[in-house]
Amino acid sequence: MRLAPLVLVLACSAAIAAPTKHVPSPKPVDVLFQALKGVSSPEEAKPIEDQIGLLFMQSGSPSIDLLMTRANAALVGGDKGTANKLFESVTTIAPNYAEGWHSRAALQIYGNDNEGAMLSLQRTIALNPREFRAMSELADMLEDFGDKAGALKLFRRALALDPKLEGAADHVKTLEDEVEGQKI
Repeated sequence: MRLAPLVLVLACSAAIAAPTKHVPSPKPVDVLFQALKGVSSPEEAKPIEDQIGLLFMQSGSPSIDLLMTRANAALVGGDKGTANKLFESVTTIAPNYAEGWHSRAALQIYGNDNEGAMLSLQRTIALNPREFRAMSELADMLEDFGDKAGALKLFRRALALDPKLEGAADHVKTLEDEVEGQKI
């Protein structure tokens, strides 16, 4: 009869000592992407898009962050040459940092280096498949250069991430008519 209380004590202590499964909290960027799905206008989406952009900018490296800050300051000051050198340094030192490539693409677009910009945007998207702004920018360029099917595909991918991305739905509608024809 003494065995029954001992078994009960062991069973209770085992239940108490059993590790509980930890359910991780969603990442802030995941919460923001979910919030984008619930907005009703591009104006409502804008602050959420900006917060996502700030999270994407976090490189995890103080050195890279400093180079990005200096590059952006050079751009604001009108020194495109210095900004270009700094963005090139970022992509050389941290080739897997998507926003380094994205920032470099912006400067390349500004400098009419369309080929370089398209390559940098492709690299951005490959490194960060949720970078909806880069998708939209590359889609705009593809549309301008006549690759309407490629542009349509990228605009659709961007809209899947950010359903209220400004202007993207209009591009999709126009491109669907041009690429797929009008639906009967």
